[in-house]
Amino acid sequence: MSTRVISSPRTTGEPGERILRYSLAERIHHWVGFLFYFYCLITGLAFWSPYMYWLAALVGGGPTARFWHPWFGVAFTISMFWMYAMWDRDMRITDADRRWKAAIKSYIENDDQNLPPEGRFNYGQKLFFWVMFYGIILLLISGIGLWFVEGIPSSLRWLRYLSVTVHVIAALATIGAFIIHVYMGTAMVRGGFTSIIRGEVSTAWAKTHHRLWYEQVTRRQSAGR
Repeated sequence: MSTRVISSPRTTGEPGERILRYSLAERIHHWVGFLFYFYCLITGLAFWSPYMYWLAALVGGGPTARFWHPWFGVAFTISMFWMYAMWDRDMRITDADRRWKAAIKSYIENDDQNLPPEGRFNYGQKLFFWVMFYGIILLLISGIGLWFVEGIPSSLRWLRYLSVTVHVIAALATIGAFIIHVYMGTAMVRGGFTSIIRGEVSTAWAKTHHRLWYEQVTRRQSAGR
């Protein structure tokens, strides 16, 4: 997976210069995965509580939601593993991440100047990815038990309760991570949301939020000349 500077033959860090942060394939997989997960979120909440059953009406009613929920879950699982194949190396925890984690109070207070430099993704982004990755594995396994619940013999009734418990816990974990991810990407870090739409960020943004990644990109560019 390559990252390239796209607007100037020499990167000086001027605000007008742009860097490609996400390729077209990455953006497509991100938004396709979002649509799959959001459908599962709406329908799952509708099944979880009678007070939220009205959400099923948004996707065609209860029977329709019941039919498509597991299939969209399978689709999201495939999408998640596809993203894992793209971002596995980028999402590994490094020493830079541990230093960033130790200074996370500065991140919460929006004091970027006192944050250690980070790579392409910071520790919080990586944590979100792994919560979603392992969460979807638990959701898939427990979901299969709920999908084919009638095939579980009465002597193994405890498997049904275990499937429900694991499914709810894993769902709540991913929902919490999802809400934080959306909030951080839209309200806290300006430019994060548009980068996953257009793919580009300014060099100033890259230097501020992901300096190690910015330096890696510019070194690669210089070596390619």
